[in-house]
Amino acid sequence: MSETPEKRRNLLVKNPWHYVSYGEEAPKVVKAIIEIPTGSKAKYELDKESGLIKLDRILFSAVHYPANYGFIPMTYGGDHDPLDILVLCSVDLEVLSLVDAKVIGVMRMIDQGELDNKIIAVANNDQSINFYNNIEELPQHVIQQIHRFF
Repeated sequence: MSETPEKRRNLLVKNPWHYVSYGEEAPKVVKAIIEIPTGSKAKYELDKESGLIKLDRILFSAVHYPANYGFIPMTYGGDHDPLDILVLCSVDLEVLSLVDAKVIGVMRMIDQGELDNKIIAVANNDQSINFYNNIEELPQHVIQQIHRFF
């Protein structure tokens, strides 16, 4: 028996952008869905139609993601995508991990003429980093790594 594309789509997990809450403590602590672990050279992103994570590209230069990178579900940024978030953590988080992220700042950016802000956060359940409350408290080299990456 042949499956139609609609039947196959119904077998997939619901799209996390639309069906996962951004969290009851937002905007102080938000739910983040990780697309890219710290140190990765692979650029993954949410496929808006299927809700799966797809490979967008491999970073060509000698750079890698300075933090776990993902999005905040049920949000909408100026680039017509969910809000981007970098989650600092003492471990590299798995793709599609759901993490409580304490927001400590924002990096305002323009990408191809559109607002593309990056929310900066720390993993709320990571004792080695969750004491930071403001981006200005981070070690200077961490801030420089994030700025240079983008």
